[in-house]
Amino acid sequence: MQGWLYMIASILFEVAGTTSMKLSEGLTRLYPTLAIFVCYGISFAFFAVAVKRIELSTAYAVWSGLGAALITLIGILYFKDSAGVLKIASIVLIVIGVVGLNVSGSHA
Repeated sequence: MQGWLYMIASILFEVAGTTSMKLSEGLTRLYPTLAIFVCYGISFAFFAVAVKRIELSTAYAVWSGLGAALITLIGILYFKDSAGVLKIASIVLIVIGVVGLNVSGSHA
């Protein structure tokens, strides 16, 4: 269970770092630019601890899949990105895949 807490923290910091990229306006704004590096550093540190307890293949798939899904939702809700049926269906498929990986037997 503790491995998954580190994984959740890693995902949240990765999402914060990616959101900061958008807010940095091409690395032209100081604080969002600094936030990119701080958030990614923290994210990778949490991820490194998480993979001590979770299989690497599962951990990376969950990290990248849920991160992508959350960033897509932030893009739609906050940055007014397009939200077509295919995009929403794709997010749902990512989440289903992540659940499938977790149910397949990889437990921390």
